[in-house]
Amino acid sequence: MAKTLDPKAPLRLGIAGLGTVGVGVIKIVQQKAELLSKRTGHPIVITAVSARTRDKDRGVDISGYAWEDDPVSLALRKDVDVFVELMGGADGPAKAATEAALSAGKDVVTANKAMLALHGQDLAIQAEDNGAVLRYEAAVAGGIPVIKSLTEGLAGNRITRIIGVMNGTCNYILTRMENEGLPYDEVFAAADALGYLEADPTLDVGGIDAGHKLALLASIGFGTQVAFSDMVLEGIERITISDIRHAADMGYRIKLLGVAQMTGRGLEQRMTPCLVPDNSPLGQLENATNMVVIEGDAVGQIVLRGAGAGEGPTASAVLSDVIDIARGTRLATFGQPARELVKAKSAVAATPAPYYLRMSLVDKPGALAKIAAALGNAGVSIDRMRQYGQLENPDVAPVLIVTDATSRHALDHALEEMDATGVLAEAPVAIRIEAV
Repeated sequence: MAKTLDPKAPLRLGIAGLGTVGVGVIKIVQQKAELLSKRTGHPIVITAVSARTRDKDRGVDISGYAWEDDPVSLALRKDVDVFVELMGGADGPAKAATEAALSAGKDVVTANKAMLALHGQDLAIQAEDNGAVLRYEAAVAGGIPVIKSLTEGLAGNRITRIIGVMNGTCNYILTRMENEGLPYDEVFAAADALGYLEADPTLDVGGIDAGHKLALLASIGFGTQVAFSDMVLEGIERITISDIRHAADMGYRIKLLGVAQMTGRGLEQRMTPCLVPDNSPLGQLENATNMVVIEGDAVGQIVLRGAGAGEGPTASAVLSDVIDIARGTRLATFGQPARELVKAKSAVAATPAPYYLRMSLVDKPGALAKIAAALGNAGVSIDRMRQYGQLENPDVAPVLIVTDATSRHALDHALEEMDATGVLAEAPVAIRIEAV
């Protein structure tokens, strides 16, 4: 990875994908050319672009750039030093063009979290075998420099835990539900109307998008191969306004929270709804903002907060990688050589924690006793319990339980036994209470 630019030679970009982020990158390059040159020692120029539609009005002038219909052809152009992949998609044209660029020894900058979460190990090996670098600051938490923090600023630490809110859409939905007392379906529709949701909304509200990001951070933080397939995923679809109000009564807020930590049993990775203290940095996070908390043995706790998406923040992150390449900074994709990354053993929620349980019981004698017995038989003790009056259905009794710290394995055993009692009107909701 010793490749450097000739003194004063321009760094030539080929940009594939002219959506919001691609246009944002073009704007920065066009409007801040002198500043970028001063900060890197090299002019940064765009020589060619590619997108699905050539004649679309994007609000920027691309007439001075060569056009390629095929992003693979763009990646292989002799006048492109850095291939900037902003198309998205785990496979298809994005992956094909990235592989073409790396095989030709070209550096790649991407914002494609899905591609890296699923194929990052192979792509990292390909980059290193061909003397290229693969950078992706924009793939995680938008404008927050979390990749750079892990690979550079905190490189002298043994990372103990990575925790954060990494999907602004989910945080927007949950905070609007809380602040305005609105049901999930109504806020979901509002988020869709504002353009906050992916074309497949499950990527957002199902935790998949945020899970991709966490898998990348875990790889860097713990020196492991990217293991998205081992991620425990649970979305926010079942969170109700009642859950949010109950959490607030106990001094908590509900967040779609990513947690990665290395335990004695292996690497724990989960992206699930959690309760966090309302006076914690994560508890105070509002609307579409992202936050990543990194804990290291030497530095303690570092909190990174900022815009997790959008034209400006994400384009800023793309340019940070381009600037590093122009300056001659060349790092391994995941912080150390890809072939030295270990394949981590997966651990599912090995760390004990209290849990919030919401359930609806058939209103008949002994129902609550059967639930308590199921918990006791699994070794799960109850910290507090509250039974609410019947609401819409007079035959169903809402019950709220907060357990003492327990393992997810023990809780799942209790939930299985509860299901066999015949007193549940619907499947319980179980939400971990996370210490932050």
